[in-house]
Amino acid sequence: MAKSYASAVIEAPAEQVWQVVRDFDGLPRWHPAITASEIEDGAAADTVGCVRHLTLADGGVVREQLVSLDDADRSYTYDIVESPFPVRSYRATIRVRPITDTGHSFVEWYAHYDADAADEDQLDRTFATDVYRTGLTALRNHLRNPNTGVWGVGDA
Repeated sequence: MAKSYASAVIEAPAEQVWQVVRDFDGLPRWHPAITASEIEDGAAADTVGCVRHLTLADGGVVREQLVSLDDADRSYTYDIVESPFPVRSYRATIRVRPITDTGHSFVEWYAHYDADAADEDQLDRTFATDVYRTGLTALRNHLRNPNTGVWGVGDA
């Protein structure tokens, strides 16, 4: 089983970061690779079992199902239901932790999945770098107010 992983320190309180990350339908507001998201069947975005339909910047479609949402742990886990990626049994988690020494946040995003051995290195680069690291950098920028440089949800 392959694993892809990325993490980042975001200079904002964990509760503030979690409020942005928690929205299972909110990726287009902060992730540059996602142009649209819709929760299927009119379900609420925080309903375990709901499916989000993502449109990627290249026009691709990914459907993901929320399998757990834990506000106390500040994390959620989801499975890919449909995607252009050659993976099987893809399960990802995004988690926000407080850094108690500074009041900042440690955010990690990772997945375990099955794939053909020949595809694993490319998939790891795609997920760890293009999806997770790019997303966490964009999340950091989204939370920084571009007008003042002060931490608070920006206009991104």
